[in-house]
Amino acid sequence: MGKIGDNMAVYQLQKNETNNYICPKCGRPLRFVDGTAVQIVGGRADMASILPKYECDHCGVYFQELLGSGFYDEHDLPKEAGPKNRDKWIPTGELKPTELKRDGNNKCVCPRCGELMDYVEGRAVTLVNGRPDMENVKDHFHCPNCQAYFRRIASTNYFQWSET
Repeated sequence: MGKIGDNMAVYQLQKNETNNYICPKCGRPLRFVDGTAVQIVGGRADMASILPKYECDHCGVYFQELLGSGFYDEHDLPKEAGPKNRDKWIPTGELKPTELKRDGNNKCVCPRCGELMDYVEGRAVTLVNGRPDMENVKDHFHCPNCQAYFRRIASTNYFQWSET
């Protein structure tokens, strides 16, 4: 799949009860990955990298919208892409508040997956699409591997897992 000449299907992605897109193949929630800057791949500009996509680590594919049509094209994930050690992740329901301290590089170990998390310092409220973005107003940790957020509990050094 995802190669020129293959009979590729396009999908209208469906949402689950929590309003997240689900994989049309396995029914699991898809992980949203925002677009990045243009990348050079094989000496050419990869313009597809600027578009957001929805990834399914279980099926090893991602879906990218076709020209704002509401239909999504399926592509294979690169082999090195995707979260590490997914089979060893602690389920979010089992995560207890934990004391987290950042190191000299503003990182600490993620209690959920064991990879390094980034410390995100609080900042002033910003406007996104005309609405206040309160997401990063307070200090927190974010894990780029499992996409977990750990938010500070009051003024302690204890942090609790948060969905966003």
